[in-house]
Amino acid sequence: MNDTLKNWTLRRDDDGIAWLCFDKADASTNVLSRDVMVELNTMLEAIEKDLPKAVVVTSGKKSGFVAGADIKEFTGLKDSEQAYEMVRAGQQVLDRLEALKCPTIALINGFALGGGLELALACRYRIINDDPKTVIGLPEVKLGIHPGFGGTVRSVQLAGPLKAMDMMLTGKNIRPKPARAMGLVDQVVPARHLERAARMMALKPPRPRQLPLQDKLMNLGPARNVLAGVLEKQVAKKARRDHYPAPYAIIDLWKRYGDKPALMMEKEARSIAELFCTDTSRNLVRVFLLQDKLKALGGKTRHQFKHVHVVGAGVMGGDIAVWCALRGMTVTLQDREPKYIAPVIKRAAKLYQKKLREPRLVQAALDRLMPDVEGRGVAGADVVIEAIFEDAEAKKALFRDLEPRMKPDAVLATNTSSIRLEDLQDALDKPGRLIGLHFFNPVAMMPLVEVIHTPDTPQAEIDKGIAFARKIDKLPLPCLSSPGFVVNRVLMPYMMEALLAGEDGVPMPLIDSAAKRFGMPMGPVELADTVGLDVALHVAKILGAAYGIPVPDRLVEMVDKKRLGRKTGRGFYEWKDGKAVKPQVKDATPPQDLADRLVLPMVNECVAVWRDGVVTDLDLLDAGVIFGTGFAPFRGGPINFARARGVADVVESLQRLEERYGERFAPDPGWKDLPR
Repeated sequence: MNDTLKNWTLRRDDDGIAWLCFDKADASTNVLSRDVMVELNTMLEAIEKDLPKAVVVTSGKKSGFVAGADIKEFTGLKDSEQAYEMVRAGQQVLDRLEALKCPTIALINGFALGGGLELALACRYRIINDDPKTVIGLPEVKLGIHPGFGGTVRSVQLAGPLKAMDMMLTGKNIRPKPARAMGLVDQVVPARHLERAARMMALKPPRPRQLPLQDKLMNLGPARNVLAGVLEKQVAKKARRDHYPAPYAIIDLWKRYGDKPALMMEKEARSIAELFCTDTSRNLVRVFLLQDKLKALGGKTRHQFKHVHVVGAGVMGGDIAVWCALRGMTVTLQDREPKYIAPVIKRAAKLYQKKLREPRLVQAALDRLMPDVEGRGVAGADVVIEAIFEDAEAKKALFRDLEPRMKPDAVLATNTSSIRLEDLQDALDKPGRLIGLHFFNPVAMMPLVEVIHTPDTPQAEIDKGIAFARKIDKLPLPCLSSPGFVVNRVLMPYMMEALLAGEDGVPMPLIDSAAKRFGMPMGPVELADTVGLDVALHVAKILGAAYGIPVPDRLVEMVDKKRLGRKTGRGFYEWKDGKAVKPQVKDATPPQDLADRLVLPMVNECVAVWRDGVVTDLDLLDAGVIFGTGFAPFRGGPINFARARGVADVVESLQRLEERYGERFAPDPGWKDLPR
């Protein structure tokens, strides 16, 4: 039978144990596609006819167990009935695995996510390796759906309602030891002992873990009603039901059917089928695929990036150095005196403890981050990143010093947020080697890096910049050098328009709430305070001169008064314990056009960015704005939003805003050429 199947092999050993190995053909990662599930069903049918002593489900991929369902198949679903049939068929295959009358063991080597974890949950036991990169989870909510192969049922049965619901509602990954404490896995062992542990368990299976009485009581009707209400309130603080219906659907499923597993399984399939066809899910799947498109820009070319030298230990430079060391790079960090580097080491220790947890891993990362006041690391570095203050002459003086000491093939990059490469290149003997690597604050949280180039930059240098971004697990967005590049150029009209609306008398909290109702993660006024009003003013002046964006008088006044936002404790808002204290607004009704007034300038500027050739691929432009600004992910990006709303309607709305507020709202000429 193995000869007729592409993705699964079955081997029986002398102890009577069947080793069922999943190794998806022509793929680097295991995913559960339709053909995979059909083949698994065939395998299980054969196993039922000749029952072994035990079945061990393993992965043939070194990368991990199973990454989940094949997300590309989601895009081909035409309606909820087709989706239901696909999901229900998958459920029935895993039900068949669960029903085998012999012990079944999932051997998890690395990640087991989404459908991958659901496959493991259908086994009687789960053994996982203790590698720092190993995680399990049910992250479907991030795609606007919920688990569909029985995950909403089995996770609650194994971990109890509260822990299982928290995992599904947040979509967060769980590390091996916490997973065992939750009851989701039975053993955590070193990778080299996985097979041995499985054999021992198969030959002498333990009693399956029983859910504690407290968790069983929580699953009863009266308790479910109360807990469901609490969970809904918690979700409502982070996501609106009309924007993100999936977490509410998870709660509804459990609330209604939590004590009827078979019925809940069927209702799970119906529920996810409906969610598949929502705009939210289709757009979040689009965002996932856009992320893959950015990752693929790194290509297959291998570059040996081992040592990074960063000049400038300020917030950005320091955090870039900290991140690179976290991702396994040797990093030398240069500044004028050790006192400027010391705070970076403290921040690094805090981040590494949070991310790595194990003391030996934390210490290893800290050992990779080395203070280098004299700049001795330049000579051996594969990548040199300049991250000093925004002054062209200072940067050029630094480049004149760095270039003669660098390896000929090393990457030379600037983290400038506003200065064009053309204004810096003339300091170099080889101007074409300079690229921009523009990170965003906070570096540890923001996934995007703009890879800046001029029309004359050799493609090899651009490719190296993209490859380096991927090496440190960032998403690269190639951009033509121009004021503000993409993210700052698109973000600035949004922030400035918010402040102009404030000058028109609209209360600041109302402005922020209008943006959040649209789906932005943070209101523009709070964002300006968070970035720092001095930084916002600096960038606004540069972009204002380049693109005619008006700079609000009140912003200038605030900076003159040293009210710079969060970092000084006062900006447009008061700040306490790192949070904005927003005054209550008596009349909470926003102007009817407020959301358009804030958002459409962003969308209009995106079209201008495309027309100017800064980014020529509209999908990549959407991806860059989502991952660089947090633009409402469930809307699929600004260009996707404009197309969904109707380009004609967007243009007409801009024209109405232009009549009311001025020429800054004039529709960009690029709209007429935008592919529909």
